[in-house]
Amino acid sequence: MAEQEQTYDEGRARNLEALLRALAERIQALDGEGRLLDGAGELMRLIGDVRSELFHYEVRITYDTPEIAESRRIVSDAQKNEESTWPTSEWKPDEDESPEW
Repeated sequence: MAEQEQTYDEGRARNLEALLRALAERIQALDGEGRLLDGAGELMRLIGDVRSELFHYEVRITYDTPEIAESRRIVSDAQKNEESTWPTSEWKPDEDESPEW
């Protein structure tokens, strides 16, 4: 699968927003005409389109490209190594206050 198919670009996100707005406007229009339930078939189709695109958005917005996944792995490894190998200090605050010469 190509990277463009695995990520969700700005244009596609704007299209999803437009689909959601169109659905909301159609619901309001049908409701204003008193035909909300008469338009059930149309609404089911619109909801299906929106649902499908929302699914793609949810899956792809969380997709890590191989480069991002490698960067996350490097940072995670560095954090693990830092936590496990950080030396403890034997210094005590009172020791430096009055040095003996």
